[in-house]
Amino acid sequence: MPDVNPLYDHLFGRHAGSDVTFLHLPDEALSYSAFLARAAGFAHALSRLGLAPGDRVAVQLDKSAGMLAVYAACVQAGLVFLPLNTAYTPAEVDYFLGDSGARLFLTPTRAAGELGTLAARHGAAHGTLDSDGGGSLGDLARSQPRTFPTVPRARDDLAAILYTSGTTGRSKGAMLSQQNLLSNAETLAGLWRFSASDVLLHALPLFHTHGLFVATNVTLRAGGAMVLLPKFDLDALLGWMPRATALMGVPTFYTRLLADERFTAERASGMRLFVSGSAPLLAETHRAFEARTGHRILERYGMTETNMSCSNPYDGERRPGTVGPPLPGVEARVCDEAGTELARGETGVLEVRGPNVFRGYWQMPEKTAAELRPDGWFITGDLATMSDDGYVTIVGRAKDLVISGGLNVYPKEVEEALDALPGVGESAVIGVPHPDLGEAVVAVIAHGPGPAPDADALADALAGRLARFKQPRRYLFVEALPRNTMGKVQKAALRAEHAGLFAP
Repeated sequence: MPDVNPLYDHLFGRHAGSDVTFLHLPDEALSYSAFLARAAGFAHALSRLGLAPGDRVAVQLDKSAGMLAVYAACVQAGLVFLPLNTAYTPAEVDYFLGDSGARLFLTPTRAAGELGTLAARHGAAHGTLDSDGGGSLGDLARSQPRTFPTVPRARDDLAAILYTSGTTGRSKGAMLSQQNLLSNAETLAGLWRFSASDVLLHALPLFHTHGLFVATNVTLRAGGAMVLLPKFDLDALLGWMPRATALMGVPTFYTRLLADERFTAERASGMRLFVSGSAPLLAETHRAFEARTGHRILERYGMTETNMSCSNPYDGERRPGTVGPPLPGVEARVCDEAGTELARGETGVLEVRGPNVFRGYWQMPEKTAAELRPDGWFITGDLATMSDDGYVTIVGRAKDLVISGGLNVYPKEVEEALDALPGVGESAVIGVPHPDLGEAVVAVIAHGPGPAPDADALADALAGRLARFKQPRRYLFVEALPRNTMGKVQKAALRAEHAGLFAP
Protein backbone atom coordinates (compact mmCIF):
# COMPACT_ATOMS: atom_id res chain seq x y z
CA MET A 1 0.00 0.00 0.00
CA PRO A 2 1.57 3.34 -1.02
CA ASP A 3 2.31 5.97 1.59
CA VAL A 4 -0.34 8.65 2.02
CA ASN A 5 2.09 11.07 3.62
CA PRO A 6 5.59 9.53 3.76
CA LEU A 7 7.07 11.74 6.47
CA TYR A 8 4.07 11.37 8.76
CA ASP A 9 3.53 7.69 8.03
CA HIS A 10 7.14 6.63 8.64
CA LEU A 11 7.96 8.88 11.61
CA PHE A 12 4.70 9.50 13.46
CA GLY A 13 1.81 7.39 12.19
CA ARG A 14 3.64 4.10 12.62
CA HIS A 15 3.34 4.58 16.40
CA ALA A 16 -0.46 4.95 16.44
CA GLY A 17 -1.93 3.14 19.43
CA SER A 18 1.45 2.60 21.09
CA ASP A 19 1.60 3.10 24.84
CA VAL A 20 5.41 3.07 24.78
CA THR A 21 6.93 6.22 26.29
CA PHE A 22 8.04 8.78 23.72
CA LEU A 23 8.86 11.80 25.91
CA HIS A 24 10.21 11.99 29.42
CA LEU A 25 9.21 15.47 30.63
CA PRO A 26 10.00 17.25 33.92
CA ASP A 27 6.65 16.28 35.42
CA GLU A 28 5.29 13.41 33.27
CA ALA A 29 6.02 10.70 30.77
CA LEU A 30 4.13 11.01 27.48
CA SER A 31 3.39 7.92 25.41
CA TYR A 32 3.43 7.84 21.63
CA SER A 33 -0.36 7.48 21.51
CA ALA A 34 -0.89 10.43 23.88
CA PHE A 35 1.54 12.55 21.86
CA LEU A 36 -0.19 11.71 18.58
CA ALA A 37 -3.58 12.52 20.08
CA ARG A 38 -2.24 15.91 21.14
CA ALA A 39 -0.81 16.47 17.65
CA ALA A 40 -4.16 15.56 16.08
CA GLY A 41 -5.85 18.19 18.22
CA PHE A 42 -3.38 20.77 16.92
CA ALA A 43 -3.93 19.61 13.33
CA HIS A 44 -7.68 20.17 13.72
CA ALA A 45 -7.04 23.56 15.35
CA LEU A 46 -4.77 24.64 12.49
CA SER A 47 -7.40 23.58 9.96
CA ARG A 48 -10.08 25.46 11.91
CA LEU A 49 -7.94 28.58 11.54
CA GLY A 50 -8.24 28.25 7.75
CA LEU A 51 -4.79 26.87 6.97
CA ALA A 52 -4.48 24.70 3.86
CA PRO A 53 -1.75 22.31 2.63
CA GLY A 54 1.37 24.22 1.61
CA ASP A 55 0.71 27.16 3.95
CA ARG A 56 3.63 28.21 6.14
CA VAL A 57 3.34 28.10 9.93
CA ALA A 58 6.05 30.19 11.62
CA VAL A 59 6.75 29.39 15.26
CA GLN A 60 8.94 31.12 17.82
CA LEU A 61 8.08 28.94 20.77
CA ASP A 62 9.73 27.67 23.92
CA LYS A 63 10.98 24.10 23.68
CA SER A 64 8.20 21.82 24.85
CA ALA A 65 6.16 18.75 24.02
CA GLY A 66 3.56 21.14 22.62
CA MET A 67 5.99 22.60 20.11
CA LEU A 68 6.92 19.11 18.96
CA ALA A 69 3.22 18.27 18.65
CA VAL A 70 2.73 21.34 16.44
CA TYR A 71 5.54 20.05 14.21
CA ALA A 72 3.78 16.68 13.97
CA ALA A 73 0.47 18.42 13.30
CA CYS A 74 1.95 20.44 10.46
CA VAL A 75 3.35 17.29 8.85
CA GLN A 76 0.01 15.47 9.18
CA ALA A 77 -1.98 18.43 7.83
CA GLY A 78 0.42 19.07 4.93
CA LEU A 79 1.57 22.43 6.29
CA VAL A 80 5.10 23.82 6.06
CA PHE A 81 6.79 24.08 9.46
CA LEU A 82 8.97 27.18 9.91
CA PRO A 83 10.74 27.29 13.31
CA LEU A 84 12.50 30.50 14.35
CA ASN A 85 15.31 30.90 16.86
CA THR A 86 13.86 32.06 20.17
CA ALA A 87 16.70 34.56 20.50
CA TYR A 88 15.71 36.48 17.35
CA THR A 89 14.64 40.05 18.03
CA PRO A 90 11.36 41.49 16.69
CA ALA A 91 13.36 43.35 14.04
CA GLU A 92 14.76 40.04 12.80
CA VAL A 93 11.41 38.25 12.99
CA ASP A 94 9.84 41.04 10.94
CA TYR A 95 11.92 39.99 7.93
CA PHE A 96 11.16 36.27 8.27
CA LEU A 97 7.41 36.82 8.42
CA GLY A 98 7.46 39.10 5.40
CA ASP A 99 9.71 36.91 3.31
CA SER A 100 8.01 33.59 4.06
CA GLY A 101 4.44 34.78 3.66
CA ALA A 102 3.55 32.77 6.76
CA ARG A 103 -0.22 32.40 7.25
CA LEU A 104 0.11 31.85 11.01
CA PHE A 105 2.68 32.96 13.59
CA LEU A 106 2.78 31.16 16.95
CA THR A 107 4.46 32.70 20.00
CA PRO A 108 4.26 32.33 23.78
CA THR A 109 1.51 34.38 25.42
CA ARG A 110 4.07 36.62 27.11
CA ALA A 111 5.29 37.84 23.69
CA ALA A 112 1.85 38.28 22.13
CA GLY A 113 1.81 42.09 22.14
CA GLU A 114 4.72 43.14 19.97
CA LEU A 115 4.92 39.93 17.95
CA GLY A 116 1.18 39.86 17.38
CA THR A 117 1.44 43.34 15.89
CA LEU A 118 4.23 42.10 13.60
CA ALA A 119 2.05 39.23 12.42
CA ALA A 120 -0.81 41.57 11.60
CA ARG A 121 1.54 43.82 9.64
CA HIS A 122 2.31 40.91 7.33
CA GLY A 123 -1.25 39.61 7.07
CA ALA A 124 -0.59 36.54 9.22
CA ALA A 125 -2.89 35.26 11.92
CA HIS A 126 -1.35 35.18 15.39
CA GLY A 127 -1.76 32.43 17.97
CA THR A 128 -0.17 31.62 21.30
CA LEU A 129 1.13 28.42 22.81
CA ASP A 130 2.91 28.17 26.14
CA SER A 131 5.19 25.42 27.39
CA ASP A 132 2.45 24.23 29.78
CA GLY A 133 0.01 23.80 26.89
CA GLY A 134 -1.88 27.02 27.54
CA GLY A 135 -2.49 29.81 25.05
CA SER A 136 -5.04 30.35 22.32
CA LEU A 137 -3.90 27.45 20.11
CA GLY A 138 -3.61 25.11 23.09
CA ASP A 139 -7.12 26.00 24.25
CA LEU A 140 -8.56 25.45 20.77
CA ALA A 141 -6.73 22.15 20.31
CA ARG A 142 -8.04 20.68 23.56
CA SER A 143 -11.62 20.87 22.29
CA GLN A 144 -10.84 19.03 19.05
CA PRO A 145 -11.04 15.31 18.13
CA ARG A 146 -8.02 13.18 19.03
CA THR A 147 -7.58 11.73 15.55
CA PHE A 148 -7.05 13.59 12.28
CA PRO A 149 -7.31 12.38 8.67
CA THR A 150 -3.77 12.55 7.34
CA VAL A 151 -3.42 14.87 4.33
CA PRO A 152 -1.83 13.17 1.31
CA ARG A 153 1.60 14.51 0.39
CA ALA A 154 4.31 13.43 -2.04
CA ARG A 155 7.96 12.89 -1.17
CA ASP A 156 8.95 16.01 -3.12
CA ASP A 157 6.42 18.21 -1.32
CA LEU A 158 7.77 20.92 0.96
CA ALA A 159 7.77 19.97 4.66
CA ALA A 160 9.78 22.75 6.29
CA ILE A 161 11.65 25.99 5.74
CA LEU A 162 14.66 26.82 7.89
CA TYR A 163 16.25 30.23 7.53
CA THR A 164 20.01 30.42 7.26
CA SER A 165 21.78 33.74 6.98
CA GLY A 166 24.21 34.50 4.19
CA THR A 167 27.54 36.23 4.55
CA THR A 168 26.06 39.00 2.44
CA GLY A 169 22.53 40.06 1.70
CA ARG A 170 19.28 38.70 3.06
CA SER A 171 18.69 35.56 5.11
CA LYS A 172 17.76 32.57 2.97
CA GLY A 173 14.92 30.13 3.56
CA ALA A 174 16.16 26.59 2.89
CA MET A 175 13.29 24.52 1.50
CA LEU A 176 13.31 20.98 2.87
CA SER A 177 11.11 18.31 1.35
CA GLN A 178 9.54 15.24 2.92
CA GLN A 179 12.18 13.14 1.17
CA ASN A 180 15.03 15.31 2.49
CA LEU A 181 13.94 14.79 6.10
CA LEU A 182 12.79 11.19 5.88
CA SER A 183 15.84 9.88 4.02
CA ASN A 184 18.18 11.44 6.58
CA ALA A 185 16.23 10.04 9.54
CA GLU A 186 16.20 6.54 8.05
CA THR A 187 19.91 6.63 7.18
CA LEU A 188 21.08 7.97 10.55
CA ALA A 189 18.86 5.66 12.61
CA GLY A 190 20.45 2.71 10.85
CA LEU A 191 24.00 4.05 10.76
CA TRP A 192 24.03 4.98 14.45
CA ARG A 193 22.22 1.78 15.53
CA PHE A 194 19.21 3.49 17.12
CA SER A 195 16.45 1.17 18.33
CA ALA A 196 13.27 1.18 20.40
CA SER A 197 15.36 0.58 23.53
CA ASP A 198 17.26 3.87 23.20
CA VAL A 199 16.66 6.83 25.50
CA LEU A 200 18.12 10.01 24.01
CA LEU A 201 19.11 12.96 26.16
CA HIS A 202 17.66 15.90 24.21
CA ALA A 203 19.17 19.19 25.38
CA LEU A 204 19.34 20.88 21.97
CA PRO A 205 17.00 23.63 20.72
CA LEU A 206 14.07 22.65 18.51
CA PHE A 207 14.45 25.54 16.04
CA HIS A 208 17.69 24.08 14.64
CA THR A 209 18.14 21.16 12.25
CA HIS A 210 20.26 19.29 14.81
CA GLY A 211 17.65 19.16 17.56
CA LEU A 212 14.57 18.92 15.36
CA PHE A 213 15.45 17.01 12.21
CA VAL A 214 18.28 14.84 13.54
CA ALA A 215 17.65 14.10 17.22
CA THR A 216 13.85 14.05 17.08
CA ASN A 217 13.36 12.40 13.69
CA VAL A 218 15.93 9.68 14.40
CA THR A 219 14.21 8.86 17.69
CA LEU A 220 10.82 8.74 15.98
CA ARG A 221 12.14 6.50 13.24
CA ALA A 222 13.63 4.07 15.77
CA GLY A 223 10.68 4.17 18.17
CA GLY A 224 12.84 5.14 21.12
CA ALA A 225 12.31 7.73 23.84
CA MET A 226 13.68 11.21 24.49
CA VAL A 227 14.36 13.05 27.72
CA LEU A 228 13.15 16.48 26.59
CA LEU A 229 15.14 19.00 28.62
CA PRO A 230 13.96 22.62 28.18
CA LYS A 231 17.57 23.70 27.65
CA PHE A 232 21.12 22.58 28.31
CA ASP A 233 21.22 22.12 32.08
CA LEU A 234 24.33 20.37 33.36
CA ASP A 235 22.69 19.20 36.59
CA ALA A 236 19.68 17.78 34.76
CA LEU A 237 21.89 16.15 32.12
CA LEU A 238 24.03 14.43 34.74
CA GLY A 239 20.95 13.43 36.71
CA TRP A 240 19.29 11.72 33.75
CA MET A 241 22.43 10.15 32.27
CA PRO A 242 22.31 6.84 34.22
CA ARG A 243 18.84 6.23 32.70
CA ALA A 244 19.81 7.20 29.14
CA THR A 245 21.70 5.56 26.29
CA ALA A 246 22.61 8.40 23.91
CA LEU A 247 23.36 12.12 23.75
CA MET A 248 23.47 14.42 20.74
CA GLY A 249 25.19 17.71 21.43
CA VAL A 250 27.47 20.47 20.31
CA PRO A 251 31.13 20.72 21.43
CA THR A 252 30.11 23.06 24.26
CA PHE A 253 28.15 20.23 25.86
CA TYR A 254 31.24 18.08 26.04
CA THR A 255 33.62 20.75 27.32
CA ARG A 256 31.15 21.53 30.13
CA LEU A 257 30.71 17.88 31.01
CA LEU A 258 34.49 17.45 31.18
CA ALA A 259 34.77 20.48 33.46
CA ASP A 260 32.48 18.84 36.05
CA GLU A 261 34.00 16.25 38.37
CA ARG A 262 30.63 14.49 38.68
CA PHE A 263 30.96 13.37 35.06
CA THR A 264 32.72 10.05 35.51
CA ALA A 265 33.13 6.80 33.60
CA GLU A 266 30.69 5.22 36.04
CA ARG A 267 28.00 7.84 35.36
CA ALA A 268 28.40 7.30 31.61
CA SER A 269 28.60 3.51 31.85
CA GLY A 270 25.07 2.95 30.53
CA MET A 271 25.55 5.25 27.54
CA ARG A 272 26.30 3.70 24.16
CA LEU A 273 26.69 6.82 21.99
CA PHE A 274 27.78 10.44 22.23
CA VAL A 275 27.33 12.44 19.00
CA SER A 276 28.77 15.90 18.34
CA GLY A 277 28.07 18.34 15.55
CA SER A 278 27.06 21.87 14.51
CA ALA A 279 30.60 23.10 15.16
CA PRO A 280 34.11 21.61 14.98
CA LEU A 281 35.08 19.42 17.93
CA LEU A 282 38.63 20.06 19.09
CA ALA A 283 40.82 16.97 18.87
CA GLU A 284 41.93 17.59 22.47
CA THR A 285 38.29 17.46 23.63
CA HIS A 286 37.89 14.17 21.76
CA ARG A 287 40.94 12.68 23.47
CA ALA A 288 40.09 14.02 26.94
CA PHE A 289 36.57 12.60 26.68
CA GLU A 290 37.87 9.15 25.78
CA ALA A 291 40.40 9.26 28.60
CA ARG A 292 37.65 10.16 31.10
CA THR A 293 34.90 7.78 29.97
CA GLY A 294 36.28 5.24 27.52
CA HIS A 295 33.82 6.58 24.90
CA ARG A 296 34.94 8.03 21.59
CA ILE A 297 32.65 10.90 20.57
CA LEU A 298 31.13 10.36 17.14
CA GLU A 299 31.53 13.57 15.14
CA ARG A 300 29.40 14.24 12.08
CA TYR A 301 28.88 17.05 9.59
CA GLY A 302 25.81 18.74 8.22
CA MET A 303 24.14 22.05 7.61
CA THR A 304 20.69 23.52 7.27
CA GLU A 305 20.52 22.92 3.53
CA THR A 306 21.50 19.25 3.72
CA ASN A 307 20.77 17.96 7.20
CA MET A 308 23.56 15.43 7.77
CA SER A 309 26.01 14.58 4.97
CA CYS A 310 28.98 12.90 6.67
CA SER A 311 29.56 10.91 9.82
CA ASN A 312 32.29 9.01 11.54
CA PRO A 313 31.28 5.34 11.72
CA TYR A 314 29.50 3.66 14.59
CA ASP A 315 31.62 0.57 14.07
CA GLY A 316 35.07 1.49 12.89
CA GLU A 317 37.57 4.28 13.37
CA ARG A 318 36.25 7.57 14.72
CA ARG A 319 39.08 9.91 13.81
CA PRO A 320 39.55 13.06 15.90
CA GLY A 321 39.46 16.18 13.75
CA THR A 322 37.47 14.56 10.94
CA VAL A 323 33.73 14.31 10.25
CA GLY A 324 34.01 10.87 8.67
CA PRO A 325 32.99 9.63 5.22
CA PRO A 326 29.79 10.61 3.39
CA LEU A 327 26.61 8.93 4.61
CA PRO A 328 25.31 5.91 2.70
CA GLY A 329 23.51 7.23 -0.36
CA VAL A 330 25.26 10.62 -0.14
CA GLU A 331 28.15 11.69 -2.37
CA ALA A 332 30.84 14.19 -1.40
CA ARG A 333 33.68 15.74 -3.37
CA VAL A 334 36.26 18.49 -2.90
CA CYS A 335 36.43 20.95 -5.79
CA ASP A 336 38.14 24.09 -6.92
CA GLU A 337 36.13 27.26 -7.51
CA ALA A 338 35.25 26.14 -11.05
CA GLY A 339 33.70 22.92 -9.74
CA THR A 340 36.48 20.63 -10.90
CA GLU A 341 37.08 17.77 -8.48
CA LEU A 342 40.50 17.85 -6.81
CA ALA A 343 42.79 14.99 -5.95
CA ARG A 344 42.49 13.35 -2.56
CA GLY A 345 44.36 15.30 0.10
CA GLU A 346 44.03 18.66 -1.66
CA THR A 347 42.07 21.50 -0.06
CA GLY A 348 39.03 22.92 -1.80
CA VAL A 349 35.33 23.57 -1.37
CA LEU A 350 33.22 20.65 -0.20
CA GLU A 351 30.24 19.74 -2.38
CA VAL A 352 27.59 17.13 -1.55
CA ARG A 353 24.79 15.42 -3.45
CA GLY A 354 22.04 13.06 -2.33
CA PRO A 355 18.43 12.71 -1.19
CA ASN A 356 19.23 14.88 1.83
CA VAL A 357 20.04 17.99 -0.24
CA PHE A 358 17.40 20.71 -0.09
CA ARG A 359 15.17 21.92 -2.94
CA GLY A 360 16.60 25.43 -3.01
CA TYR A 361 16.10 28.79 -1.32
CA TRP A 362 12.60 30.16 -0.87
CA GLN A 363 11.86 32.76 -3.57
CA MET A 364 15.57 33.13 -4.40
CA PRO A 365 16.11 31.35 -7.74
CA GLU A 366 19.35 33.23 -8.47
CA LYS A 367 20.83 32.34 -5.09
CA THR A 368 19.70 28.75 -5.55
CA ALA A 369 21.37 28.58 -8.97
CA ALA A 370 24.60 29.98 -7.51
CA GLU A 371 24.86 27.31 -4.80
CA LEU A 372 23.00 24.30 -6.19
CA ARG A 373 24.38 22.93 -9.45
CA PRO A 374 21.96 21.66 -12.15
CA ASP A 375 23.18 18.09 -11.58
CA GLY A 376 22.31 18.24 -7.86
CA TRP A 377 25.67 19.05 -6.28
CA PHE A 378 25.36 21.58 -3.43
CA ILE A 379 28.31 23.94 -2.88
CA THR A 380 28.65 24.04 0.91
CA GLY A 381 31.13 26.91 1.08
CA ASP A 382 33.21 24.93 3.59
CA LEU A 383 36.85 24.27 2.83
CA ALA A 384 37.79 20.62 3.26
CA THR A 385 40.13 17.80 2.41
CA MET A 386 39.28 14.15 1.80
CA SER A 387 41.60 11.29 2.69
CA ASP A 388 42.30 8.37 0.37
CA ASP A 389 39.78 6.27 2.29
CA GLY A 390 37.07 8.93 2.13
CA TYR A 391 37.24 10.67 5.53
CA VAL A 392 36.38 14.36 5.26
CA THR A 393 38.18 17.02 7.29
CA ILE A 394 36.73 20.53 7.46
CA VAL A 395 39.65 22.93 7.47
CA GLY A 396 37.97 26.30 7.25
CA ARG A 397 34.99 28.21 5.99
CA ALA A 398 35.13 30.01 2.71
CA LYS A 399 32.34 32.31 3.83
CA ASP A 400 33.90 33.37 7.16
CA LEU A 401 31.06 31.79 9.09
CA VAL A 402 31.48 31.85 12.87
CA ILE A 403 29.93 28.94 14.82
CA SER A 404 29.54 29.89 18.46
CA GLY A 405 28.01 27.37 20.83
CA GLY A 406 26.68 25.43 17.84
CA LEU A 407 24.86 28.44 16.37
CA ASN A 408 25.77 30.16 13.11
CA VAL A 409 26.87 33.80 13.20
CA TYR A 410 27.45 35.54 9.89
CA PRO A 411 29.97 38.39 10.23
CA LYS A 412 28.43 40.63 7.57
CA GLU A 413 25.20 41.01 9.54
CA VAL A 414 27.06 42.01 12.73
CA GLU A 415 29.41 44.31 10.82
CA GLU A 416 26.54 46.18 9.21
CA ALA A 417 24.97 46.77 12.62
CA LEU A 418 28.28 47.97 14.06
CA ASP A 419 29.19 50.22 11.13
CA ALA A 420 25.96 52.15 11.61
CA LEU A 421 26.90 53.16 15.17
CA PRO A 422 28.51 56.49 16.15
CA GLY A 423 32.28 56.46 16.27
CA VAL A 424 32.70 53.28 14.22
CA GLY A 425 34.61 53.84 11.00
CA GLU A 426 34.52 50.21 9.94
CA SER A 427 34.51 46.82 11.58
CA ALA A 428 35.64 43.26 10.97
CA VAL A 429 33.91 40.45 12.83
CA ILE A 430 35.82 37.21 13.26
CA GLY A 431 35.57 33.93 15.12
CA VAL A 432 38.26 33.24 17.71
CA PRO A 433 38.83 29.85 19.41
CA HIS A 434 36.99 29.64 22.72
CA PRO A 435 37.36 26.77 25.23
CA ASP A 436 33.61 26.59 25.92
CA LEU A 437 31.81 27.92 22.85
CA GLY A 438 34.13 26.52 20.20
CA GLU A 439 34.36 29.97 18.68
CA ALA A 440 33.56 33.36 20.16
CA VAL A 441 32.42 36.37 18.16
CA VAL A 442 35.01 39.17 18.26
CA ALA A 443 34.64 42.61 16.70
CA VAL A 444 37.72 44.51 15.55
CA ILE A 445 36.85 48.19 15.28
CA ALA A 446 38.63 50.98 13.42
CA HIS A 447 37.18 54.23 14.74
CA GLY A 448 35.95 56.98 12.48
CA PRO A 449 35.89 60.74 12.95
CA GLY A 450 34.92 62.12 16.32
CA PRO A 451 35.24 60.46 19.75
CA ALA A 452 36.45 56.87 19.85
CA PRO A 453 33.65 54.36 20.42
CA ASP A 454 33.20 52.73 23.81
CA ALA A 455 32.85 48.96 24.10
CA ASP A 456 29.99 49.14 26.61
CA ALA A 457 28.09 51.62 24.45
CA LEU A 458 28.51 49.39 21.39
CA ALA A 459 27.30 46.37 23.32
CA ASP A 460 24.26 48.24 24.60
CA ALA A 461 23.41 49.44 21.09
CA LEU A 462 23.51 45.90 19.65
CA ALA A 463 21.50 44.35 22.49
CA GLY A 464 18.16 45.30 20.97
CA ARG A 465 19.16 44.68 17.37
CA LEU A 466 20.85 41.28 17.35
CA ALA A 467 20.22 37.98 19.11
CA ARG A 468 22.56 37.46 22.06
CA PHE A 469 24.56 34.70 20.37
CA LYS A 470 25.44 37.08 17.50
CA GLN A 471 26.74 39.85 19.77
CA PRO A 472 30.54 40.14 20.12
CA ARG A 473 32.10 38.72 23.26
CA ARG A 474 35.00 41.15 22.93
CA TYR A 475 35.64 44.48 21.19
CA LEU A 476 39.14 45.30 19.98
CA PHE A 477 40.10 48.76 18.74
CA VAL A 478 42.69 49.46 16.04
CA GLU A 479 43.80 52.45 13.98
CA ALA A 480 43.03 50.65 10.70
CA LEU A 481 41.98 47.19 9.57
CA PRO A 482 44.66 45.16 7.75
CA ARG A 483 44.07 44.89 4.00
CA ASN A 484 45.68 43.14 1.06
CA THR A 485 46.70 44.78 -2.19
CA MET A 486 43.14 44.44 -3.51
CA GLY A 487 41.77 46.34 -0.54
CA LYS A 488 40.14 43.28 1.04
CA VAL A 489 40.24 43.08 4.84
CA GLN A 490 42.59 40.30 5.86
CA LYS A 491 40.43 38.42 8.32
CA ALA A 492 42.79 35.45 8.32
CA ALA A 493 45.51 37.73 9.72
CA LEU A 494 43.14 39.03 12.38
CA ARG A 495 42.13 35.50 13.39
CA ALA A 496 45.79 34.47 13.65
CA GLU A 497 46.71 37.58 15.65
CA HIS A 498 43.94 37.07 18.20
CA ALA A 499 43.81 33.27 18.27
CA GLY A 500 44.89 33.21 21.92
CA LEU A 501 42.44 35.84 23.12
CA PHE A 502 40.39 33.36 25.17
CA ALA A 503 43.18 30.90 25.98
CA PRO A 504 43.14 29.68 29.60
